Amino acid sequence: MAAFGVLAAALGVVGLVAPDVLLTVMGFEPVPEGGRADGDHTLVFLTASSMAALNMGVYYVLAALADWKAFFRWTVPFRLLTCAVFTLAVVTGRAPAGFIGVGLWEGLGAVVTGLALRYEKRAVPGAQAPA
Repeated sequence: MAAFGVLAAALGVVGLVAPDVLLTVMGFEPVPEGGRADGDHTLVFLTASSMAALNMGVYYVLAALADWKAFFRWTVPFRLLTCAVFTLAVVTGRAPAGFIGVGLWEGLGAVVTGLALRYEKRAVPGAQAPA
């Protein structure tokens, strides 16, 4: 959880400071300075999602430091949903193929988190099962 949080926060900072770098990492072709059409709000949405990633990353790190198992359980279904939505965006042509990595990252994170919670549940007698 902490590793995911640090990476999410770091990518959020990258998106805020160097949005073209983040676009390139996600498989999008950056538009040269002055090349955006009137009404193109790509950078506004990138700023908003980058700020959300920064905040989310901090939440994950704080939850990891507090060992907040309920938070960890809550993330599993929502990260699987994110994986499905992002993967579908690539499959339907709404996003470039490079964006599949974002979906796979979310799916893998959900699976690893779920497995870790299940392992800990079995290792600690009387612990509550993951939801």
